Amino acid sequence: MNISIVLLFALTVPFLKVVSADNPVTSSAVNGQTSVNITVYNNNLGFIRDTRSISLPKGEGELHVQDVASQIIPESVSVASLNAPDNLSLLEQTYEYDLINTNKLLEKYVGKTIKLQIWNQYHDRKDTIDATLMSNTDGPVYKIGNEIYLEHPGTKILPELPDNLFTTPTLTWFYRNKTEKSHTMEISYLTNNINWNADYVMTVNENETTAKLSGWATIRNQSGVLYKNARLILVAGDVHRVQDIQRKRAFARAEMQMAMTPQFEEEGFFEYHTYALQRNTTLKNNQSKQISLLDASNVTIQKEFLVQGDMYSYTRPFRDEKQKHDVNVCFNFKNTKESNLGMPIPGGIIRFFKQEKNNSVQFIGEDRINHTPVNGEIKANIGKAFDITAERIQTDYKQITTKIHESEWEISIRNQKEEDIMVGIIETLPGNWSVISNSHPYTKTDAFTIRFDVKAPKNEEIKILYRIKVGL
Repeated sequence: MNISIVLLFALTVPFLKVVSADNPVTSSAVNGQTSVNITVYNNNLGFIRDTRSISLPKGEGELHVQDVASQIIPESVSVASLNAPDNLSLLEQTYEYDLINTNKLLEKYVGKTIKLQIWNQYHDRKDTIDATLMSNTDGPVYKIGNEIYLEHPGTKILPELPDNLFTTPTLTWFYRNKTEKSHTMEISYLTNNINWNADYVMTVNENETTAKLSGWATIRNQSGVLYKNARLILVAGDVHRVQDIQRKRAFARAEMQMAMTPQFEEEGFFEYHTYALQRNTTLKNNQSKQISLLDASNVTIQKEFLVQGDMYSYTRPFRDEKQKHDVNVCFNFKNTKESNLGMPIPGGIIRFFKQEKNNSVQFIGEDRINHTPVNGEIKANIGKAFDITAERIQTDYKQITTKIHESEWEISIRNQKEEDIMVGIIETLPGNWSVISNSHPYTKTDAFTIRFDVKAPKNEEIKILYRIKVGL
């Protein structure tokens, strides 16, 4: 059954003062907002600073601040008079979220008389009758005259909005005010469900030696309120939060040919960096907005083919046949001035495109990168090589003692491309290990990892062999 309700009451307007016998009530809606500042973290958290000009009567009263985020964290709310802090004291604070809906409205009128409006088809007019709402537990029950109606097709008309129901989420304060002058009040709070992330597009040149990098900040507002003509600040980093309260992440200023777009200005803050948009913007509720974050040209890149080994059973015979490995295609670039970068880069998804001979571009892969400091290195895995194959086999195994084992391994690389290439082979080793013999030189990259970098001639197969002793 469709239920329609008409409310006959005066709409609340900004700064409307309703004086009761005891305490005056002042309401402030978004129309009274003089400025709003939004700080957005990349973990679904926002910090809102909402400034309003509000006139309050002297003495004690109630202030209702409407049009705040429905995803507000009430415990984080703070309010202050910026121009007369010594003249305003806040005694109580309440967050009202018991918002209007059909059932809540009808529940407030149980036992009371309302009006039902029906269409009189015989006289081509609307007739209005009085009805007492007896119950609304399992649908409305009315008493009309001496009869009980379990349902009624009429439109329900209520005389006014009941107390303690609000059309929008509302912050309420019980205050004591010592001045008749208007207050410039800043209401600040944290809210969930507003987020931002960085996305990058890297267009690689035909020779795969340099690339153009552009970054975009995507802001998603699902906090439940519109932020109009707001000052926007982005923060990236890990700020500790208790339970469901979340974090920040940081990144810094562009240099050399790495240029932050003029829209953003970087500034260090605490242990983080912030980017302030140099113009105001509007974020609608349930809206995603992209703003250009950075651009860099002629970024030096390096293409790499990698074979990633697992931690195999170096302590028992490996009886399987030759095991095939993927050959990963990676693009690496250093975050340095020499590479035409040189700024802390926030983590995000980076999408790679390659320029063809006819100057068109094609998508070639994507990866997620971590937050990268200055002088760090970004390694992006964008796919699997089609014309390069890798296989592994255990060629020998010996158990020297109950805790010492020897094994020999052969890794075959076949290059069916039309040019010579370099292939990196990364081996993860357990326990106390030592390489007894090896056909190609290797580098120890950490306590449990070695890496072979071998040249694979075109249309040939090469074999890398090494023998290892492992003690557990």
